Amino acid sequence: MISVTLEQVSEIIAHAREAAPHECCGLIGGTTDGVARSIYRARNIAANPLVTYEAAPEDLFSAQRKMREREEELIAIYHSHPHASDPQPSATDVRLAYYPSAVYFIVGLTNDEPCLRAFRISESEGRWEGVEFEIVDQAN
Repeated sequence: MISVTLEQVSEIIAHAREAAPHECCGLIGGTTDGVARSIYRARNIAANPLVTYEAAPEDLFSAQRKMREREEELIAIYHSHPHASDPQPSATDVRLAYYPSAVYFIVGLTNDEPCLRAFRISESEGRWEGVEFEIVDQAN
């Protein structure tokens, strides 16, 4: 179970809104038991950022370096589907899911209220499944 704060969810949604109509992307660092501690924005350098994402390598390296310094683990990856109301992993998302231990959050922006969903994606098996997560007022 992943636990994120309301403030962290707001930061992810703000990133998605700022990037729209392009997809945004980033990493979430936290504890081994799934408590999110830090949000790391990444620039989307995909050839077609309207329909896919690719995090800038230097942003990934920087985030991972900061996670090590803060003694965090990569617990989740997030990105947006700006034109989705009920976001689900696309075939491309599944094909490019290189971190099988991470939870993948996807933000849909079509409705008045953004929709945040979480998934476990198996690139090797070509499948995904929904994951429950909790939104708490503040980190423990």
